[in-house]
Amino acid sequence: MMEPMNQTFKSEFILLGIFDHSHTHTFLFALVLGIFTVAFMGNTSMVLLIYLDSQLHTPMYFLLSQLSLMDLMLICTTVPKMAFNYLSGKKFISVAGCGTQIFFYVSLLGAECFLLAVMAYDRYVAICHPLRYPVLMSPKICGLMAASSWLLGSFDGVIEVVVALSFPYCAAREIPHFFCDVPALLTLSCTDTSTFERMIFICCVIMLLFPVTVILASYTRVLLAVLSMGSGENRRKAFATCSSHLMVVGMYYGAAMFIYMRPTSARSPTQDKVVSAFYTILTPMLNPLIYSLRNKEVAKAFMKVIGKDKSGQ
Repeated sequence: MMEPMNQTFKSEFILLGIFDHSHTHTFLFALVLGIFTVAFMGNTSMVLLIYLDSQLHTPMYFLLSQLSLMDLMLICTTVPKMAFNYLSGKKFISVAGCGTQIFFYVSLLGAECFLLAVMAYDRYVAICHPLRYPVLMSPKICGLMAASSWLLGSFDGVIEVVVALSFPYCAAREIPHFFCDVPALLTLSCTDTSTFERMIFICCVIMLLFPVTVILASYTRVLLAVLSMGSGENRRKAFATCSSHLMVVGMYYGAAMFIYMRPTSARSPTQDKVVSAFYTILTPMLNPLIYSLRNKEVAKAFMKVIGKDKSGQ
């Protein structure tokens, strides 16, 4: 058994990718690069705007900046390597590179799951308990919640990368994906991985269903509180903020559950690649657009920065 184990750490994997060089796929590849550019610029802008504008130094916007930072790191974990492989014609990825992708990908997915639950709790406190908001969502508590999201995600990432790379991979070593995704990688193992797959399922229950429960409970209370509001303007603002959050939650959790909570027998490499592209490439682009287009404070901060740039010229 030592020979396959040694091969695991000496050999490279082959990422089969998602595109070929047909005209249609070349167009789709260019489209992905365009989405990546918008996502990169949008999330970077959100992080910088929230950092630079003191009026946005509130718990809600701090959490938004963390979401943008996670999305920025997530899209940079997968797309640059995919683009390099496609343009160079080289499909190889080292074991170290594969492990790095798994760690960041799993860590960021987990961290974002918990962060979205924290954001839902933040809106629940702001709308249902506004007088207690400064206490229940103080800067210290908000920082601890955000840090906990990062730590819990990283903990899951460390476990999955250590266990996944401990298996001997002695098959064709061709990963039917455009990045090192754990379920796709496990199909190459020449040993039984069913125990680890069950562990992944349990982790998904904790990291997907638990936050979803918190989110649904929070927004149910928010909805009841909004419906009892006398002011139409307050009702409109609350619905606008919460609907943008729910839009992100629906896209993100729906795609993640589809990938990680199906049995292995029901998996299709093509489906997995398409759905993975949706929430690792498209969702990071949509998040800043949803929050910036539907948020007057962010738009005002952006115009303020543009104004300062103009005056500086």
